[in-house]
Amino acid sequence: MIARLTGSIWFRALLTAAVLAYLASTIHLGDTARALARLSPVAALAVLALLALDRGVIIWRWIILIRATGQRVRAKSAAWIYLVSSFVGSFTPGGIGGDAARAYTLTQRTSQGSDAVASIAMDRVLGLFSLILVGSAGTIAWGRQTGRPAGALLVVAAAGGIACAALLWADRWVRTILPVRWQQIGLGRRLTRLADAISQYRKQPRALSAVLLLSIGLQLLRIVQAYLLGVGIGIDVPFAYYLVFMPVGLIGLLLPISVGGFGLPQGFIVALLQAQAVAKPEALALSTLIVLSGLLANLPGALLYLRSRQPRA
Repeated sequence: MIARLTGSIWFRALLTAAVLAYLASTIHLGDTARALARLSPVAALAVLALLALDRGVIIWRWIILIRATGQRVRAKSAAWIYLVSSFVGSFTPGGIGGDAARAYTLTQRTSQGSDAVASIAMDRVLGLFSLILVGSAGTIAWGRQTGRPAGALLVVAAAGGIACAALLWADRWVRTILPVRWQQIGLGRRLTRLADAISQYRKQPRALSAVLLLSIGLQLLRIVQAYLLGVGIGIDVPFAYYLVFMPVGLIGLLLPISVGGFGLPQGFIVALLQAQAVAKPEALALSTLIVLSGLLANLPGALLYLRSRQPRA
């Protein structure tokens, strides 16, 4: 039932519209527009440069995962696939459509469908785990400054680490759960092949370590982008607090609950900034800039997609 709702464009559109309507009813949109207009050109240019670096890091991370399982694809091809699929995914819940497009296109290039899906699954899992780690570390550090304990987040981080480790043994627990007969037919066979492909990474600790470090760096890079946007419109909040609220906002963007990242993720950010006495118009302006910067990062993929659709002479 939940999967059907989150997969429905109508449900997500209604939820996004409801949240935006609520924010509009409680926030003076004219003040929000003026806050957006205050964005410093220097901050905007710095964020554009960081967005380019962001795309480079995220593509490099995926290439490491691809090559760790022996798939042969040129860096240029991997970059094209990632950028175009990210553009496609910006119209789907949580970017799921982008993942599907990436898996399909990579499979066409390598003829290794299970390995292609496994690389994307590990990319997602390690990205989410890095968010949990950064958010936990930021909240613990902020808690020490404010005297608020954050022991629960250590439990969350530990649970995330255990879940990632368990995924590397998917071949064993899938075969334990599925009857042998099911492993040989239909969906059971595909699931078993995928579990085997994911479990290949168990023998690639260097690749996993490199991808996890790059993922942590990527999350920090995105938090720096948000900080620069905040400074650029005059929000005076310590960088340490961005380490607290931005992981929550980024996880909200990953969930299949919004259209284009608007709506509920913005609500999360606005609510969390209230704890630092940030005026609602400025908080909404910052959340909007964060979402728009993510969409802007997908524009190169749109250009590549349109170019590939042009008929050749």
